[in-house]
This record gives sequence, structure tokens and C-alpha cells, in this order.
Amino acid sequence: MKAWNIEIFLLDEAGNEKTANCFTKAVYNLHPSFANPVQTFTNPPFRCENEGWGEFDMTIDLYSTEKGGKNSITHDLNFAKGRYEAKHQITFKNPSATLINVLRETGPVPGDENTKKSGTSKKKKGVDMEKLAEGLVKLGEDDLLHVVQMIHDNKSEDTYTKNDIDQGEFHVDLYTLPETLIKMLWDFVSTKS
Repeated sequence: MKAWNIEIFLLDEAGNEKTANCFTKAVYNLHPSFANPVQTFTNPPFRCENEGWGEFDMTIDLYSTEKGGKNSITHDLNFAKGRYEAKHQITFKNPSATLINVLRETGPVPGDENTKKSGTSKKKKGVDMEKLAEGLVKLGEDDLLHVVQMIHDNKSEDTYTKNDIDQGEFHVDLYTLPETLIKMLWDFVSTKS
């Protein structure tokens, strides 16, 4: 019988372990032969500890704070080494500002490099981002719907958007948009002013 455990951490830029406080719970989906094959933990490091004979693949469902959703990873539990680490990259779809700030505690998040570069210059590829933002705010309802559609059709994986239907609001971080989309938006806003 082998005793084993798994813990979940975040890694900072230097590879140091940090508390995985961006997750509210971890659900381990173990092999069906376990008496309790689905085990849930709500406190970091979400330690799952068991005994068994065999090696198997499991899925771990990680639920993030601030409605960030569920991310599932597959983990290969094996006994080839007494101790080993497996690194998994997690992508959060449309994370809230609060979740982004929690993640930022371990290092830069996608989009940070754009806002830092623009610290002294508010331009991105020849587009004045402040003027673009001002122009977007002045658009009428039909034009705004067109802009939202343009963003949905042309956004990248790194684009931050939040669609709050209940409040009738659409949020977008302009600095996370692809260059081509920024140019499209600039051209559209320029024709409307």
C-alpha cells in the first residue's frame, strides 16, 4: 500500500511556491475504486491524502474566486519517484479585476506588459488609447452594439472582457486587445466623431 498526497500551489516568476488563494476549492476526481472517489477541499494548499496500490490519471477541478469559473487539469499519479512536481498552466476566461489583482501577487498577468509600456506614452501602434476610450464612450447605442460585436469577433485569448447583462454593461480592457482590433476600433471611432 502506498501513501500519497497532492497539494496545489501557484508559482511566482522565480518559480517559488505561493499560496493558491485564487482558488476557492479543489475537487479531486480519483479512480472509481476509492471508497470516496470525489474529494473536495476548500483551503489552500487543498491537500488530498490517500493510500492505494495503483497509479492512475485523475482530474482536478479548480474553482476560482470572483466567478472566474472552473479549470480542470489532468494529473498523472505515479510512484516512479518518491516526490515529484507537475506544473500546469491555467488560463482564466474573463477574470474579474479582483481575481487579476490576486494573480498579480505572484507576478505580471497578461496585459500588464501593455499597460506598463504605455505608462509614459498613451499610444499603442499609433493609436492614442485615451482618445479611443473617449470616442467609445461618446458612441450611440447602435454603434456600441457594433463595437461589442467587433470585439467579440476579433478578440484574442488574452483579451479581458466582461458582459454584465443584468446591468446592461460591457467592460473591456483596451490594453489587452490585439493590435489589429485596436486599429479597427480606432478607424470606426474616427468615422463617428
